[in-house]
Amino acid sequence: MRPESGQVLHFSEDPTITVFEPHVAATSKYAEAYVWAVDASRAPDYWFPRKCPRAMAWTVESTTEEDRSWLGGERVHAIEYSALEWMRTVELFAYRLPADDFEPFGDYHHCHVSTRTVRPLGPAERVGDLFALHEEAGIQLRVLPNLWPFWDRVIATTLGFSGIRLANACPPGQAPEVIQSETGCIRST
Repeated sequence: MRPESGQVLHFSEDPTITVFEPHVAATSKYAEAYVWAVDASRAPDYWFPRKCPRAMAWTVESTTEEDRSWLGGERVHAIEYSALEWMRTVELFAYRLPADDFEPFGDYHHCHVSTRTVRPLGPAERVGDLFALHEEAGIQLRVLPNLWPFWDRVIATTLGFSGIRLANACPPGQAPEVIQSETGCIRST
């Protein structure tokens, strides 16, 4: 599931959105209200339940042979074991949005924002089997007991990387005791 030419995508678990209004997301570091979308190169970052923690790494031109060898592939996405059933059962949807309504966000050329109301180009499309999407794209999906050792290693390398919803991951050094809810992975205490 990637956007076509002239499009960007917004992923959601809600298939009923008919209009996107700019807003300040609860997890945003930015005060301005936006409609967020992604381009084709980073659409795979969102082939997950919306609130699922994930750590992602990929090779870039300046990646050293040592880091390339450690990663073991061109692109790797990592989740915790507690997210497996969630990944298998989530109903994820993508909205195709007109790219002309968006502009790249700062240095993040794959993220696109609009400060105006945006209407989808059509109804929400079911994304489908998230494991199959990863396989078809040649992206390794690693399942780990805890994301933090992988993340700590990745951010000290020459790899490209991104972490999304890491606040929902099990705390560093703790065995995962996570339950699934409609709102995402919640750490039990």
